[in-house]
Amino acid sequence: MYMPATNRTIASITAYTQLVLFGGSILYFGRTLFIPLFFGLLVAMIMYPVCKWMEQKGWGRSLSVALSLTIVMLLFIMLIGLLVWQARVFLHDWPQLARKLELVLAGLQDWIWIHMGVSLEIQAGWLSNMAKNAGNIVSAILQGTVNTTINTSFMLFMIPVFAALFLYHRRVFVRCLRIVLPEVYKSRLDGILEQVIHTYFNYIKGMIAVYFIVGTLNSIGLMALGIRHAVLFGMLTAIMTIIPYIGIIVSALLPISVAWTTKGTVWYPLGVIGVFSFVQYLEANVIFPKVVGAQLNVSTWATLVAILAGGILWGAAGMVLFIPFVAILKIVTDHIEGLRGLNLLLSRTPV
Repeated sequence: MYMPATNRTIASITAYTQLVLFGGSILYFGRTLFIPLFFGLLVAMIMYPVCKWMEQKGWGRSLSVALSLTIVMLLFIMLIGLLVWQARVFLHDWPQLARKLELVLAGLQDWIWIHMGVSLEIQAGWLSNMAKNAGNIVSAILQGTVNTTINTSFMLFMIPVFAALFLYHRRVFVRCLRIVLPEVYKSRLDGILEQVIHTYFNYIKGMIAVYFIVGTLNSIGLMALGIRHAVLFGMLTAIMTIIPYIGIIVSALLPISVAWTTKGTVWYPLGVIGVFSFVQYLEANVIFPKVVGAQLNVSTWATLVAILAGGILWGAAGMVLFIPFVAILKIVTDHIEGLRGLNLLLSRTPV
């Protein structure tokens, strides 16, 4: 039956829209499975060259996989140790910070009394009500933190399990792909997989460059404010952004506390917050898309879309995972003539 071109176009758009909505729903509701699964795949692809090199040297596959994952776990433990160390240093400085807070609060109460005529008793009542409301807010935050910690712990346990399975049974997965792929694409599979491994390597290289640039900008900002140990704090804060949200908050507390205790005014801590906020804005909207997008040969537009889509579907984990997903999709579209339009949107240097 003949269908007019307009109707065919509308039917195609409807079909693609349904596919996107259906796929997005599966990714969203299945995130508990997919996040550790794809993080495990990411770790496996990154460690594959190391594992393969060990096997070529005569090491058994099980031992090679175990040593490769041990390297990753040691790096992760070092990162957690850095976070704990900064938290302990902050707690050591907390008594001095608390005394400064009391002085600032007392000065603010006196200013309100003198300039606004609100007595100290009324202000004390306000503070009491605020403390009660803050207690409820803190309780809700703690409950959410406990739930998040449980989910994160489960994912952290499953990621190395999935990575080990991907590395150990990699030939099985490749054979499975050969079976399900159409005959015309089977000859290209090895080249695509090699490109994917190279893409993940470039992704990690790009991330290292991002952390170095962010650390340098942090250090310059802190030095401009005259904060002691500016380079140390700037680089540590950049590295700790590997842990989404929590890393930047905890690592920023130390230079903020040092600025407050050494400068004797609230403007320097606010300046530190301003520096970190500005650099984080540049990192999210300029540095990360430009540097990582260049390493992956993915357009800035596609990188930003991947970051936003990943954040909507999987939160911070999606922001990390969806970038290499787009890079892999770009590699796939390089080899499929029917997807040249999508390849044009994804490519950094379209032809």
